[in-house]
Amino acid sequence: MTRFLGVDLAWAEGTTAKPANESGLACIDDTGRVIDAGWARGIDEVVHWVQSMVEPGAVLAVDAPLVVNNPTGMRDCERETGSRYGRWHVSANASNQALPRLGGVTLRGRLEQLGWAYSDGLDPVTPGAATLFECYPYTTLVGAEEFGYGQLRPRYKRMGSALPIGERRAERAVVCDDLIERIWRLHEASPPMDLSTHEAADRLVTEPTPLTDTAYKHREDLIDALLCAWTASLWHRFGTVRSQVLGAADPLVVDGRRGTIIAPARLEQRRGDDLLRAAAVSAPAASAPSPSR
Repeated sequence: MTRFLGVDLAWAEGTTAKPANESGLACIDDTGRVIDAGWARGIDEVVHWVQSMVEPGAVLAVDAPLVVNNPTGMRDCERETGSRYGRWHVSANASNQALPRLGGVTLRGRLEQLGWAYSDGLDPVTPGAATLFECYPYTTLVGAEEFGYGQLRPRYKRMGSALPIGERRAERAVVCDDLIERIWRLHEASPPMDLSTHEAADRLVTEPTPLTDTAYKHREDLIDALLCAWTASLWHRFGTVRSQVLGAADPLVVDGRRGTIIAPARLEQRRGDDLLRAAAVSAPAASAPSPSR
């Protein structure tokens, strides 16, 4: 049974004087059971957790830049996130080698040393190999129809500054509770994810979203880790039928690694050859006669 891991990684690695922020962690299997869910602090703890979960064929999706080959500016995959998902108010922060917060690059290097293989989503994966790729939870939320965000992304991270702080936190909690309800419904989806099968994940449903910023961020990190794990399962099951590879044509390839983001996608979020391929896949189903009643 394949395991799907998700890590919402704190990009800054931390120092002795200032420890790293928490990273959210989640592991599910192909029946939707949440095997483990929680938090870690720092790259060492994250690597230890990943290695405690790994089995042959495991798939890990990480919300953090894993391959950053550009000295300055923005990666192609980040530009394409904005151009393809901007209508849903989804864009990506720029990452480059001049920025200090590149914990994902460190994590990828550490895991490769332990036998994990980085996947850019373009080349076939060796059977039985444990692979990791970069994902972005916002593209999952607006790109996978299971969540129902057909118009705009949910503003469960930053609510803006139009409201007073107390009202802003209360509104944020409402949005987050609605998101959790949508994630809870994935127990009936394909692929499934059942929050009730693990204590920490189940508490997202049974306990109200906290209002204070620290407690809220703790919850948000776990939500994003679960979304990463589900994205890994979706990619494993459906590949490019349900997802696209952002940055696929990026010419910056160093040591055989190209920086890409694997992102669930609706037809209207695709471009170029990817759009044509996805349209060809969906056309037979769309043109098939309706079953008689």
